[in-house]
Amino acid sequence: MRNSARTRLSLVVPVYNEAESIALFLDAIHRIFASQTGLDVELVFVNDGSQDDTLDRLLESQGKDARIKIVDLSRNFGKEAALSAGLQVATGEVVVPIDVDLQDPPELIPAMLEKWREGYEVVLGKRVNRDSDSWSKRISARFFYRIHNLIAEPGLPENVGDFRLMDRKVVEALNQLPESRRFMKGLFAWVGFRTAMLDYVRPGRAAGATKFNGWRLWNFALEGFTSFSTSPLRVWTYIGCLVATMALGFAVFIAIRVFVQGVDVPGYASLMVAITFLGGLQLIGIGVIGEYLGRTYIESKHRPIYIVRHIYEP
Repeated sequence: MRNSARTRLSLVVPVYNEAESIALFLDAIHRIFASQTGLDVELVFVNDGSQDDTLDRLLESQGKDARIKIVDLSRNFGKEAALSAGLQVATGEVVVPIDVDLQDPPELIPAMLEKWREGYEVVLGKRVNRDSDSWSKRISARFFYRIHNLIAEPGLPENVGDFRLMDRKVVEALNQLPESRRFMKGLFAWVGFRTAMLDYVRPGRAAGATKFNGWRLWNFALEGFTSFSTSPLRVWTYIGCLVATMALGFAVFIAIRVFVQGVDVPGYASLMVAITFLGGLQLIGIGVIGEYLGRTYIESKHRPIYIVRHIYEP
C-alpha cells in the first residue's frame, strides 16, 4: 500500500497534427483533476513534427497552464519514438501515456491511481469492445494479437494499447532499454512488474482523424513480430524440409510410374507451376531474412531514437 501525502502524476501525450484536439483534451483533464486532492499533475506533450498549428496551440495553452511541458522533436519520428521521448522527460512518480483524441478516457486515471496505491506497478486499460474501429481494423487486430502471442514472448494482453499507468521504477526500466527500433507494446510487456487491469469502453475520436492507415498498421504489425520473435526465420527450416520431402516423394512417384507405364512426356504447365512455386517460396524466405537483416543494420548505426529541437518549460 502507498500512502504518500502527495503524488506527482505525469501524462505523456504524443501529438502529430492534433491542433483541433488539444483544447478538448485540456478541458477534460482540468474537469477530471480539479477536485483531486494530493495530486500534482504534469502534462508532457511531445510534438512529433506536426505540420499544422499544434505547436502554436500548445504554446498558447502553456501560457495559461504552468503544468504543461512541451517536447518539440526536430521532425516526425513516429509515435513510438515520441512516446519514448515523453517517458525520458516525465518526472512523475506515476506516468500515464495517453492519446490526445480522448479515445483513451482520462476519467479512468483516478481508478488506475487507486490500483497503484494498492501496490500494483502497472495498471492496464483494456478495451471491452472495438465498436469505434472499422470492421477490418477489428478483424486485423484480433489476428495480430493471436499470431503475435503464438510466436512471440512475452505475449501481449489483447485489446490493450499504450494507455496504462506505470510506476517510476517501470519507466526507468523502459528508459534503460537501448534499441532504436522500438515496439512499445512489446517493451511494456517485456519489462514485466506487478500488473492489474481495468476495463473501459473506447469512445470515438473527439476531433481530428486517425494517422494510421492500413499500410502503416501492416508495417506496425511486422515490427511487432520481428522485434520479439525469431519464429518467422525458424519456420523456413521446416518449410524447406517439407518442400524437399514432397519433391523427393514426387521423384519416387515419377520413377515408379516410368517403370510401370513407360516414359511419359513431361508437361509444360506442371513444370512452370513447380518453378514459380519454389521461386515464390525462396523470395518470401529472402524477404523474411531481409527484414531481420534490416533491423540489425539500423541498430548497428546506434543513431538516437529521436532528436529534440527544443523543450519548452513552463
